[in-house]
Amino acid sequence: MWPIGPLMREHRLIERMVALMGQEADRIKAAQALDPAFIDFAAGFIKNYADRCHHGKEEDILFRDLKGKDLPAELRQIMDELLAEHKLGRKMTKGLLQAKENALKNQAEAISEVSARLKALVDFYPRHIEKEDKRFFYPCMEFFDRRQKDAMLAEFWEFDRKLVHEEYEKRVKEMEDSKGT
Repeated sequence: MWPIGPLMREHRLIERMVALMGQEADRIKAAQALDPAFIDFAAGFIKNYADRCHHGKEEDILFRDLKGKDLPAELRQIMDELLAEHKLGRKMTKGLLQAKENALKNQAEAISEVSARLKALVDFYPRHIEKEDKRFFYPCMEFFDRRQKDAMLAEFWEFDRKLVHEEYEKRVKEMEDSKGT
């Protein structure tokens, strides 16, 4: 298996979540009512799965290894665009959570903003995924030999294995800090 296999599999789950986000955006717009639990789950999914888990493997492993390669200008430009898009996705997710908080404070216009921010993410992710799947992943694999691909794939598995521990260590530390222990 090539290292892009797990990345593309992760894309399929992200697409499923994005479809649910689109449905929720339509429901919010029609009902003018918010489901805060859904917004928290969607934002958490984007932050933890799409960004930390998925983009983490891309940025910390794939892109890192590609930086040492003699990539054509077009692929290097796409990699730069993808990095910028990852940052934009983070910003959009923060904006969604802020709009939710505003809506919970009874700011009526914020309910429409939540729907609009969900829609923005729904529009953003399919284009981003398509760029990676169709224009970036396969051409990049040509710059790695079999041994390098196998090593990258092993590093992906190790990254995933450590992720849950990293997340909960961070959460416990935050709680300890907030309680002064």
